[in-house]
Amino acid sequence: MRACGGMRVENAAVAAAVLLITPGVFMCQSAAAQAAEAWPLKIVAFGDSTTAPRGNLKVYADILQEALPGAQVLNAGVGGNHTAMARRRFETDVLKHQPDLVLIQFGINDSAVDVSRGASQPRVSRQDYEANLRYFVTALQARSARVILMTPNALCWTDRLRKVYGKPPYRPDDPDGFNVTLRDYAEIVRRVAAGAAAPLVDVLAAYDRHLETPGHARGDLLLDGMHPNAEGQRLVADLLLEEIRKMRSFK
Repeated sequence: MRACGGMRVENAAVAAAVLLITPGVFMCQSAAAQAAEAWPLKIVAFGDSTTAPRGNLKVYADILQEALPGAQVLNAGVGGNHTAMARRRFETDVLKHQPDLVLIQFGINDSAVDVSRGASQPRVSRQDYEANLRYFVTALQARSARVILMTPNALCWTDRLRKVYGKPPYRPDDPDGFNVTLRDYAEIVRRVAAGAAAPLVDVLAAYDRHLETPGHARGDLLLDGMHPNAEGQRLVADLLLEEIRKMRSFK
């Protein structure tokens, strides 16, 4: 950080102290304000394929990086992951970076029932899913990192998805029938967020609101029935930016 009145200020806390004890330092108030606005310095987006990089598509982590030039945004999304898998990589992919803020979005793979393989239960039970989310949040809060929990985005049927998943408990004749188990898992995210006093970005609810607007369809925000397209990623990024700016003012 640049020097104020001949003194080098290394962080926001020191900058604030300099303002209080150094005579004639009012000219440096803007520098101190800029230092305060630099939080969070490091953001980790922790999730599955809806978070992970996807070719030339600007995913929400990319959009956040552009909108928050003072921050470093790391994308720790991995395709196909559920929370049990993510728990095994949590130390290396998240904690080792010593993040200031972690965005957590899982649920699509956790709630998936592999009916084409004869399964009748989700890949990760509701109890284990909740325990895994609580583990992530507790570990991060113990390290004084902020957390934003995110519900998964809604899904919609495509011909391909009906072939793979078009059996009970899913309802292939119901436009919302691919979200049968997903909605239960989204409710768990809401409960964990409330219990941990962590901010919630309710992506599923935002997708539902989009659908309620006349002229909008279920697939408007999706590439393939599962993954957000450019519009869907922008919607998620805007919701996150709104929540991040409540934490600390950005320019």
